[in-house]
Amino acid sequence: MKVYLIGAGPGDPDLITVKGLRLLQEADVVMYTDSLVSEALVAKAKPEAEVIKSAGLELHEMVGIMVDRVRAGKMVARVHTGDPSVFGAIMEQVALLKKEGVGAEVVPGVSSVFAAAAAIGAELTIPELTQTLILTRAEGRTPVPELEKLRDLAAHHTTIALFLSATLVRKVVSELREAGWSIDTPVAVVQRATWPDQLVIRTTVGELEAQMREHGIRSHAMILAGWALDPDIHGKEQYRSKLYDKTFTHRFRRGVKE
Repeated sequence: MKVYLIGAGPGDPDLITVKGLRLLQEADVVMYTDSLVSEALVAKAKPEAEVIKSAGLELHEMVGIMVDRVRAGKMVARVHTGDPSVFGAIMEQVALLKKEGVGAEVVPGVSSVFAAAAAIGAELTIPELTQTLILTRAEGRTPVPELEKLRDLAAHHTTIALFLSATLVRKVVSELREAGWSIDTPVAVVQRATWPDQLVIRTTVGELEAQMREHGIRSHAMILAGWALDPDIHGKEQYRSKLYDKTFTHRFRRGVKE
């Protein structure tokens, strides 16, 4: 008696996990976020599967359908975009499922933050530059906890990945500047990462708002900010991992002193 909450990945249907695809293909019922999940992926469900779009449903409707199908002895796959654990809105679904005596198994997926980083060939944690990645969102209609205001998180000057913030760029720039970020801090924006119409913008904190407006980006965009996004980072040899340094000793290799 359980529902499978499956991370579909960011868009490219090949970026679902092997386990996620297997469960999708075995499911009797596939409920998916039709505004975000690739139709090409959902088409991989078995021909006789009941396919339900969820964009127009409210929470109790969705859960009611899932509970009804599970109680009828059917295997239900609830397919989310990206990874369900990051801004996936699964907590409220799981809570209602539990009330009905139905369990939930989460199958992780590729988050849009990592798809965006891959799209620009970036490592988000650069040795001796930044070793921390903050995943967050700007405060809009949905408030954020008082201790998690963007300006306070940004005060750490780490790499920041902003979900759900494309319409709040003016606020983003203002709070980054309040946190002491310079206007030339690198920023990358990836809209619809891994989809055929993916759009990548390399810019700076100072130019971010103008660039977003120029390209008409207001949704489905990941904003990555910080010096790890410097497009010239590959030429800066002071930022190198010790892992492959020939002078560095670890359990699998003895370093050689020059």
